[in-house]
Amino acid sequence: MNPETLAPRSGNNTAQQPLVGLAKIMRLIFAGVDLSPLGTQLVARAEKGSGKVDANAFMDLFTILLLRGNRELALAMQAQALELQQIYSPPTASGQHAIRVLAIMSAGDLMANTPLELLLENSDVALDLLYVTPQHSLPGSLPDHDVLFVAVGESDENVPLLHALDNALISWPRPVLNMPGRIALLSRDSACALLKSAPGVVMPDTARINRQALEQIGREQLAITTVLADGEFPVIVRPVDSHAGKGLDKLDNPAAIAGYLATITQDEFYISRFVDYRGNDGLFRKYRIVLIEGRPFVCHMGISSHWMIHYLNAGMTESAEKRAEEEHFMAGFDEEFAIRHKEAFRAIYECMGLDYVGIDCGETVDGRLLIFEVDSNMVVHSLDPVDIFPYKQSQMGKVFAAFREMLSNAMKRCL
Repeated sequence: MNPETLAPRSGNNTAQQPLVGLAKIMRLIFAGVDLSPLGTQLVARAEKGSGKVDANAFMDLFTILLLRGNRELALAMQAQALELQQIYSPPTASGQHAIRVLAIMSAGDLMANTPLELLLENSDVALDLLYVTPQHSLPGSLPDHDVLFVAVGESDENVPLLHALDNALISWPRPVLNMPGRIALLSRDSACALLKSAPGVVMPDTARINRQALEQIGREQLAITTVLADGEFPVIVRPVDSHAGKGLDKLDNPAAIAGYLATITQDEFYISRFVDYRGNDGLFRKYRIVLIEGRPFVCHMGISSHWMIHYLNAGMTESAEKRAEEEHFMAGFDEEFAIRHKEAFRAIYECMGLDYVGIDCGETVDGRLLIFEVDSNMVVHSLDPVDIFPYKQSQMGKVFAAFREMLSNAMKRCL
């Protein structure tokens, strides 16, 4: 799978109109812009019968449809795009590029890969996205680049690809960030096994279980302790490879399992013991942190009266009080939270072995870092309205600067 040649970077087919890209499309959506006219233009380009293929149009249609919630049709558009070409070049802020990055991507939705476009928006980094699938292997000729970044996220579907890439990248001629073999260890049960003994970290045992075994626990034919070493109700359950709270629930007793399974079609699940992490005021706080070369940066803090927090459902936009707390948290993060959990962050970095990784976490009642998820493909952005979240711009600027510095440091290793 090693490339035979590294060709000068020229972007994709110059006969096409440029890719609009994920960052710009998401920014338009966050701003409330009607995307129907853009969608109409893209459909017209995709349907041209002149023989000129327009893969960029199909890829942009994929992004719009996906963000509108039409996942099935979106993935069909992506598949059509990948039949036409494998490499896509999002727009950048500058024609003069200080760093050239080639990112290896897999087919799939927004959670299938690290959304690098959002981390590199308006930067001087040239980004080429190379999609590799079972039908489309690494091509023999690739755009020249200073750094290779493996953006493929961990999932059942992607694990075989990650293992194949791990072998292919051993002797890669350029520095590689986020080695695929380490990404493959980010499943919830594997991450738990790596981190459960880490100092300062709380991550309850997580077990993978099939529907039949879960049904048996529900009928009390199988003790939960046979699956979970620290198993006791309530437990958290979710389908394997689910994100953003889809299918996530808290089950207070075995009898609740039947009702849960009646609403879920999947056959494989993760279960873990529920940890009550509410503060003294009765509110739950969930933090999204990224480790960049081992250094922690906060991306957001969600505050809610409900244990299952996602930033979009935490009511941050509606509550000036919550935003004031988030602003205060961000302002003091380096001197307070990052110092308080310094040992835990160091342990996570050493255990995971990844240059860039995200952590969704909270704090236990006794002040330890409670890990919900560790992943390389969490969405990190600066798209929130500036008039409502003015404090986020400077904080996200720190994240983006650190990410670029990581790329620069990697590039220098090859000089």
